[in-house]
Amino acid sequence: QVQLVESGGGWVQPGGSLRLSCAASGRTLSRYAMGWFRQAPGKEREFVAAVSWSGASTRYSDPVKDRSTISRDNTKNTGYLQMNKLKPEDTAVYYCAVDTRNPPGVRVEVGDYNYWGQGTQVTVSS
Repeated sequence: QVQLVESGGGWVQPGGSLRLSCAASGRTLSRYAMGWFRQAPGKEREFVAAVSWSGASTRYSDPVKDRSTISRDNTKNTGYLQMNKLKPEDTAVYYCAVDTRNPPGVRVEVGDYNYWGQGTQVTVSS
């Protein structure tokens, strides 16, 4: 079992920045890919970013690439999502997720991840 706890969400003005954290317990995550997803009210959960087990490979969705950085610290069993130049359309609940089932790789589908955190709210407004 893996427990994931996100933190770092909150309210921010457009153009601001936030750093989300995902702390894991129950199993070391150093061999597994980690992803961030988000879900706005009335919308499907969508991919934001993902990082390979080593941190060497990353992928980003088009809406956030060039504004976001995903990273991880395997010594702390923690992943991060730095988001800059935030826009109102970034408002959503952000979830971190871990893929412990698939071969090494960076995946973008919700169904590829089998452990999820409870989410942290990000609200971007003036």
